Amino acid sequence: MHDRVTIPKLIVGELPELKGHARDLRIDACRGIALWWIFLDHVPNNIGSWLTLRNYGFGDAAEIFMFVSGVTCALAYGKAWRCEGWTAVIRRTLRRSFDIYVAFLLLTLACAILVHLTGGGRLADESNTRILLDHPGATLAHAAILQYRPVNTDVLSIFVLLHLLFAPLLWLLLRLPNVTLGASLALYVLVHVFGWTVPAWPSGHWAFNPLAWQLLVVLGAWWMLEEKRVRPWLTSRTVLGLAVLYLLFSLVIALSWRIKPLEALIPQALAELHPLDKSNLDPLRLLHFLAVAVLAAWFVPRNWRGLSTPVMRGAICCGQNSLPIYCLGVLLAFAGHMALFDISDGLAMQIAVSLVGIAAMIATATLLNLVSIKPRQR
Repeated sequence: MHDRVTIPKLIVGELPELKGHARDLRIDACRGIALWWIFLDHVPNNIGSWLTLRNYGFGDAAEIFMFVSGVTCALAYGKAWRCEGWTAVIRRTLRRSFDIYVAFLLLTLACAILVHLTGGGRLADESNTRILLDHPGATLAHAAILQYRPVNTDVLSIFVLLHLLFAPLLWLLLRLPNVTLGASLALYVLVHVFGWTVPAWPSGHWAFNPLAWQLLVVLGAWWMLEEKRVRPWLTSRTVLGLAVLYLLFSLVIALSWRIKPLEALIPQALAELHPLDKSNLDPLRLLHFLAVAVLAAWFVPRNWRGLSTPVMRGAICCGQNSLPIYCLGVLLAFAGHMALFDISDGLAMQIAVSLVGIAAMIATATLLNLVSIKPRQR
């Protein structure tokens, strides 16, 4: 309790969003839609991926998911700090990090079992589980220290690290928000200049380099604390115009990568942008996300009526159960891949895999809410 007493009043005043206001359903909706899009993008050669951001610009759902995670961390741990002090924040970040760590290990085992039951083969190579099936002891040891990850599970290992470090990050953001964001941006720049990364095994490659992608989490937490100061600038017509122009530019370039007649109209220098570096969060991807965020700030108000539609209610439900639904989405993507590979890869099957997968995610999230799995829902 003593750490709460010594908190300056000025800092407490910087957290108006945490003083009991109603939950902002836009956050859950964004996270839920991002989970759907991630699932659709993870199924190879899937027509459903044309419903996501990936084919219409430089970025995809990963940026949204990371940013919204920073927002929700600032909300949840900021509230714990106001109510119970730093001891509670540290305790909760450690517990959440452990939960994600256990989920990552269980998901790794589930992926290996699923691939083994299908006979391995091509799926084992494409899912990066071949080495786990051939050398389980060494591979599980590296997975235990987050150096090995099957395909599509990298996000969980990043969140293990970020939740471990979120207590000191929140402490810095409350006292020096702009300096903290500047330091995060500086680290991002250094990653691109010197190629810094975190050790991985066996290839040394991270699909999401934590040293680069941390910027979006920090940006989300910073935005939650500084929203009132930044919103007038973000909602200016000049910024909106620049965002729209950049999104149109990225739309044309991204479509040219997939539509041959359009490719001939694009200058060679721009055509060679593909593929963008997703591992280190290419600056063009970062700018694309910021442009999308500007449009969301303009056209999706807090009381947006669309949030009450059945589709958005399903997205909100998934967003409120992001960890189990993300894990389920990974397994559904594996199952969808097998269905397209072993049964049929026709258009009807692609549509069926997409619809069944999203329906399963919504049904599971609804069930989790009904049985009140989360302690805070009790």
